[in-house]
Amino acid sequence: MKKKKKVVLAYSGGLDTSVILKWLQDHHGYEVVTFTADIGQGEELNPAKEKALQLGVKKIYIKDLQEEFVRDFVFPMFRGNTVYEGEYLLGTSIARPLIAKHLVEIAKKEKTNVISHGATGKGNDQVRFEIGAYSLFPNIKVVAPWREWDLTSREKLITYADKHKIPVDFKKRKGDTPFSMDANLLHISYEGGELENMSSPPPEKGLWRITNPIEKTPAKPEDIKITFKHGDPISINDTKFKPHELLSLLNKIGGRHGIGRLDLVENRYIGMKSRGCYETPGGTILLKAHRAIESITLDKEVAHLKDDLMPRYARLIYNGYWWSPERHAIQKLIDYSQEYVSGSVIVRLHKGNVIIRSRFSPSSLYNRKISTFEDDDGAYNQKDAEGFIKINSLRLRTAKRN
Repeated sequence: MKKKKKVVLAYSGGLDTSVILKWLQDHHGYEVVTFTADIGQGEELNPAKEKALQLGVKKIYIKDLQEEFVRDFVFPMFRGNTVYEGEYLLGTSIARPLIAKHLVEIAKKEKTNVISHGATGKGNDQVRFEIGAYSLFPNIKVVAPWREWDLTSREKLITYADKHKIPVDFKKRKGDTPFSMDANLLHISYEGGELENMSSPPPEKGLWRITNPIEKTPAKPEDIKITFKHGDPISINDTKFKPHELLSLLNKIGGRHGIGRLDLVENRYIGMKSRGCYETPGGTILLKAHRAIESITLDKEVAHLKDDLMPRYARLIYNGYWWSPERHAIQKLIDYSQEYVSGSVIVRLHKGNVIIRSRFSPSSLYNRKISTFEDDDGAYNQKDAEGFIKINSLRLRTAKRN
């Protein structure tokens, strides 16, 4: 008997990937190996394992990747103060290269070159998964069911599931989960359903799982101290944490104060516009605090160079090029810039706001004696400014005369 070809499926245990699992078995005749990544989505992963077993899967990989996710992906991205289109903190985007990496590793371990995912043919994730996989394993083969099958609606997926005795979550069957949701330690995103009506505000039901509405946040502000070392946060209120523990704690603190909600219409890489709602409480706090510590430790031109590069760096991550040589090159520059970005920032959290209260660094470039509006005892000669201004205005003065 001919041995079946293996395919490694990125498997969540939800409706889509459970149907995909069965479809891969029946339509392509694959032996399916499942891979479920724990990146802090806050869900029990045993049900995914049990469902995979029910569907005849013999090899099941479940990996706790929370520390790797934050340490090797989120924190390097935050060293660059990375924001896509001025607002989006890339919570979904930054998780995909990590999942692609482990899909490839498992495929090699299982001696196959075939992987599969549940991303649709309209979204960014198909690009991120596949470009990442091709970068790490050039001979990989990708099976993307959403680009092949005719199961183009939730009703068709449920009908297929019923036909093949695939368990379907009651809420999904009754339509009580009207949004597509993606969660990890950095954020929760919501897309589809009622959010596709651009003229309506986001409905409260079903959204905002980890942040309080402003009217239910504490009346009293809360101050916290975040300490950085070489650009990465290492402690909160002088207590050290592992990267994933630190981000998880900031999510809880920030969520309590209603920090990090976003309703955004973004430009997908594939060309269409899409509305998404995001909750990123811990990331929102970290971005503000990191910029604050950089403001006293980075040379002006280095800081401005980072700001010039950031939009391109953000697009690389958003579009799926984490493993590209250009992303690695920019990352090296960013990491070099962080050598002296160490110190502490006190932030005040109140009613959805992150307010900087103070900054301290042993490597601070701020010199009060030079900057003061009081007597500086000759530390700065104000007459020098006249020549500086004349030199910098020379071309403008010359052009005006002509």
